[in-house]
Amino acid sequence: MDKGTEPPRPAKNEKRRFRGKVAPRVSIEDQVVKVAVPEGSCFRGHEPFLVQDLVISVCATRYQRERWVTPDGRTLLAPLPAGIDGHFGPELRRFVLMHYHQGQSTLARLTTLLRSVGVSISKRQLQRLLTDKQADFVAEAQDVLRAGLATAPYVSVDDTGARHKAKNGFCTQIGNDWFTWFATRTSKTRLNFLDLLRAGHSDYVLNDAAYGYMRKHSLATPLIARLAGQPETRFANHKAWLAHLDRLGFTALEVTPDPVRVATEAAVWGSVQAHKFLCDAVVLSDDAGQFNVGHHALCWVHAERLVHKLDAFTDMHRAAQTRVRSLIWDFYTSLKAYRLKPSPRRAVGLRARFDRIFLRRTGFVTLDRLLKRLHANKAELLMVLQRPEIPLHTNGSENDIRC
Repeated sequence: MDKGTEPPRPAKNEKRRFRGKVAPRVSIEDQVVKVAVPEGSCFRGHEPFLVQDLVISVCATRYQRERWVTPDGRTLLAPLPAGIDGHFGPELRRFVLMHYHQGQSTLARLTTLLRSVGVSISKRQLQRLLTDKQADFVAEAQDVLRAGLATAPYVSVDDTGARHKAKNGFCTQIGNDWFTWFATRTSKTRLNFLDLLRAGHSDYVLNDAAYGYMRKHSLATPLIARLAGQPETRFANHKAWLAHLDRLGFTALEVTPDPVRVATEAAVWGSVQAHKFLCDAVVLSDDAGQFNVGHHALCWVHAERLVHKLDAFTDMHRAAQTRVRSLIWDFYTSLKAYRLKPSPRRAVGLRARFDRIFLRRTGFVTLDRLLKRLHANKAELLMVLQRPEIPLHTNGSENDIRC
């Protein structure tokens, strides 16, 4: 739908038949090639002929580290240069990581390649380069997530099934046009998603955001008052939080919704807000329930797909389905134009037009029920009218998580 609603590109008068000159991204070394000529010939300059080549070489450095013994008996050993960690240098590590993860090369083939150019390395050593001492990568990924959640105007999220440690799990993606981040867990619940949004923090916080979450998710007012009446508002870890709920009698209650679950989700959301994550950012999702937190927006492509996949059994049903899809596509085109030039007047008109589309009665009962359900998501589908900077779809997450 997104590509189908793009304006047609102007036709070019002339089509270029050739790909043009090669433009290398590295410095060019000039080398003059001479030729034997007869006496009396006239020199007419040079004719350039560009050749690109690749040189892969191996170097080995033996660092002679000074050792000294101080007068008090201590041994001092000269430190290795910055970037040296182990018996393989940073460029070799970068080469291994790129070919294994980005090039999807197997360990056996990568070992053969490195040995063919002169590197003395075993398959086990190569495996250790990929799996051992990766704390810096983990810390860097966590810093990227924290920076993104603290500064981004929106994040797009998605998840998919993934294998991890020989077990089925779920890989969750969080990102936007500037960053993307992945985590694989055994659960895809809302509590799991909220825990990911804490970006490595483990505390539980009771604040205005937490109490607002409890009221939104129908936690009983006396229970909220019981939590608010206690002096403790911050808990270091899950064990301390559960002990607090047990003292207040939450764990003994057997009601719906589960007080322990709602209160825990609220405290985690309070922690997210306390660390200044997603304070005013929009969470854009495909309508999966676990992602409905904070300022939430929905993907229009997934909404239209529900209409597209609806089974129609008669000509009247197919005609109604086609008509509604056409109206949605036209409305989507208008939303794309609004993002480029937003105005309060156009926003009012688009809201009224949304009602006319999704409150219509087509005579196709299943389609009418679907339109009514989509109309209930009006605020989330039209979040772009308040925040024109957010996309209308989660295609970015779909592309990031596809690999």
